[in-house]
Amino acid sequence: MKILFLHQNFPGQFLYLAPEMARRGHDVLALTDSTNNRQSSVKTLRYRHEMMKVDPAQTRLGRNYTTMSDRGVTVARVCQRLKEQEGYVPDVIFGHSGWGETLFLKEIWPEAKLIVYAEFYYRGVGADVGFDTEFAPYGLDQVMIAQGRAAHLGQSLMHADAGLAPTEWQASTYPPALRGMIRVIHDGVDAAALTPNPEASVTLPDGRVLRVGDEVLTFVNRNLEPYRGYHIFMRALPEILRARPQAQVVIVGGDEVSYGAPPKGAKGWKEQILSEVRDQLDLSRVHFMGKVPYPVFVNILHISRAHAYLTYPFVLSWSMLEAMAAGCLVIGSRTAPVQEVLRHGETGLLVDFFDVAGWSERLIDALANPAKYQSLREAARLFAQQNYDLKTVCLPRMVDYVESFGPRT
Repeated sequence: MKILFLHQNFPGQFLYLAPEMARRGHDVLALTDSTNNRQSSVKTLRYRHEMMKVDPAQTRLGRNYTTMSDRGVTVARVCQRLKEQEGYVPDVIFGHSGWGETLFLKEIWPEAKLIVYAEFYYRGVGADVGFDTEFAPYGLDQVMIAQGRAAHLGQSLMHADAGLAPTEWQASTYPPALRGMIRVIHDGVDAAALTPNPEASVTLPDGRVLRVGDEVLTFVNRNLEPYRGYHIFMRALPEILRARPQAQVVIVGGDEVSYGAPPKGAKGWKEQILSEVRDQLDLSRVHFMGKVPYPVFVNILHISRAHAYLTYPFVLSWSMLEAMAAGCLVIGSRTAPVQEVLRHGETGLLVDFFDVAGWSERLIDALANPAKYQSLREAARLFAQQNYDLKTVCLPRMVDYVESFGPRT
């Protein structure tokens, strides 16, 4: 089969799938934005896309569609040249629908099977919009804006042959008319690489070294922001540090914005929220690591005595499942994405997202009584291995799924 992967930040969700398809003998090609510097063993072409400044006064609710469809036009023209100049015709196209790249590919290659990675469908009610009104107003305007943002996602799936989502809840965000097109297969986490390591250690920015057995509370996200509950976690810390004088807090994440809006009047969410509680914290025990290399991230999970994970009703982070696969005691927010993979009292613990006092209480107990929760750590790792392991579960399912769209012999 000839398989074309599309992702503006390739490899993205195709990190393991694309090389595996090549290893299996398929002719694999990837197409990504020229600004993307990530490398892959797969042959990768880059398209140049100049984002035009959109005038909100002119485009109004169509500004998101304008931005995404402009990228779709750029990609379509590149693909048209591939077809005309090089005779390239893929059997299967697999692309992320989030940035509009797949919108017009059926017009270029109507004979190809088009699969879109259907990660999330914006909704006015029942997901992230209106969940946390502290940082964003909520009313009819916000509902209409969110629904408007979904226009290109609906079009992408309607013009495709099928969609794939990583979790049942994320698939459920799509309207019923489209949900039937979507198969659920998670990208997978490498449970073998995450096997607990009793010799693991982490060197902190100040030179101190933390090891397995130390009283360590961990919090990990790509960026520190409200969508991932950074504000709730930080507000719970003063009571935790007062109750646990030996506890060390390791926080991983950048100071950019992945989701939602940036803070008003502050450089980033990290400082905005930290400023609220700074005078209540012993900052010599709170360690901001920034973004770390993957091996360091794994060691951080291995030394963790308690791992807090919070999210709005939104896309589930890979790090949540990686923490479970690493045998962490995960204390997660009682929100739909988390509840799909974590069972309270069986594979971890749940706390209401906004219950700051509840977070303090639960995390204090987890830090104070590690033996009490050892069975949950073991159950979490087993659950992740059985349901989300990359090599034995998810990647084989993904390969079978993509190959099912190939030409019949």
